[in-house]
Amino acid sequence: MSIVEKKLLHYTGKAIADYNMIQKGDRVLACLSGGKDSYTMLNLLHKLRVRSGNKFEVFAFTLDQAQPGWDGTAMQSWLQDKGYAHEIWRRDTYSVVLDKVPEGKTYCSLCSRLRRGIIYRYARENGFNKIALGHHREDLIESVLMSTLYSGEIRSMPPKLITAEKEFIVIRPMVYCQEADIIKYATEQEFPIIPCNLCGNQEGLMRAKVKKLIQELAAENPKVPANMLNALGNIKISQMMDHEHWDFKHLEDQLVRPEVVEIKARAL
Repeated sequence: MSIVEKKLLHYTGKAIADYNMIQKGDRVLACLSGGKDSYTMLNLLHKLRVRSGNKFEVFAFTLDQAQPGWDGTAMQSWLQDKGYAHEIWRRDTYSVVLDKVPEGKTYCSLCSRLRRGIIYRYARENGFNKIALGHHREDLIESVLMSTLYSGEIRSMPPKLITAEKEFIVIRPMVYCQEADIIKYATEQEFPIIPCNLCGNQEGLMRAKVKKLIQELAAENPKVPANMLNALGNIKISQMMDHEHWDFKHLEDQLVRPEVVEIKARAL
């Protein structure tokens, strides 16, 4: 086992434990897109499954979105060589996205919604109760900065969530893992990467700009990415401006009356 694999297994196992992501008897649907992140997640989950004494199941699901040039042959061979249970579904969401999204706009939002609907359907029809996604540390911190700068909201990707219809639990086991380690691991493991030709061809995406900004800040202070991740779990509500958490119009009503303060002072 390589040093980087040990590190990734440690942080993945820690995230699973910290957020109680997987329990005995769970049937986990691991979403394998063909990118470095999902390959890494699938490999790590299977290694942790074996460590646990096979107390949970892991099944790889890949959605072929009918993008021109998409070829899952090498992926399928890799999955078979590993002995990983899997299925590849072909559903033409590519044409839908190109038809619905105006030229020059980002495809990611609609693409992800269509993909998510298909994944949920597959999980529902095949009895999976957990859905695992391969987002890592950089995905989370980029998302919170993107939502702050471009949407006026402070939000990101939770490590564990329940779907809107309360059918499934979605987990992100690699939230503590650094993208640099995943890149190194993917190279080491020689994963048969399948590039995304849909969003990969669009220039000037917000995420790319935010990623570059964080990298520049990290070059000056290496602790910046870790501090941003820690901030997501260290929210000081009392220091925020959200009216849902603070009744600013009536804070004066909560002031202690002078006579009460005097009585307390005497008691001391």
